[in-house]
Amino acid sequence: MNIIAEGFGAIAVVLNFIGYRQTNVDRYLLISAFALSALSVHFFMLDAMAAGIGTLLASVRNFIAIKHRSNAILFFFVTVNLGFLAYEWFVLDHSWIIFIAYASSLFFTVGSLVIRNTHTIRKVFLLAETLGLLYAISVGSIFGTVFNVSNLISIISKLRKP
Repeated sequence: MNIIAEGFGAIAVVLNFIGYRQTNVDRYLLISAFALSALSVHFFMLDAMAAGIGTLLASVRNFIAIKHRSNAILFFFVTVNLGFLAYEWFVLDHSWIIFIAYASSLFFTVGSLVIRNTHTIRKVFLLAETLGLLYAISVGSIFGTVFNVSNLISIISKLRKP
């Protein structure tokens, strides 16, 4: 086990736990951006490139989404995600499992840039987190798995509250 990589994963878990408890979308996006940065470092250190790229793009996207939302920004991030997916698949010949990571990233991208209602965003993120969990387990990421399970519990608990 890579202690330093898992340390970044642990930081991401704590930050995202705080983020998912926010009732303001912009505060959620800000805290989540820092969590995603830590998680990106975690995945890159584990040589899980698809998740490293996806979470890095998500961090940048969240910072931008706090102040700017447009179809052009959405198109840019969707295109970059698909470009990296194509690069990993066709050039680097990575396993099919990358499709799960990039699908998760795309759901997060659309949710973060299009949806402004915290209840609705949580519903979309249920699917994205589930896909992220499958990927984290498949690459052996301990704190990536904890990150996704924690987020799923947070989302479900917030959705169940009246």
